[in-house]
Amino acid sequence: MINNYSTLKKAVEVFHTYGISLAGARKNDHFIQTLQMDPIFVNGLIFELELELQRFIMQENVMDIKTPRELIDLLLKIPQDN
Repeated sequence: MINNYSTLKKAVEVFHTYGISLAGARKNDHFIQTLQMDPIFVNGLIFELELELQRFIMQENVMDIKTPRELIDLLLKIPQDN
């Protein structure tokens, strides 16, 4: 549980550098449609989260990620240093 808390804290910091708030329903906003993010910036966000959290997301899973909540859920399922 402690590990998940520190992981979430790091993830929130990375999201904030991209100007994404995870408060309330905002965590369910679609990256491209609602947040108006370019796909390149979404990929950059994913890369920075992988780097900061030391986790690797398989490319086929990246295509399924549409919201911050989906991304965080996926990152929490992946073991560290995989």
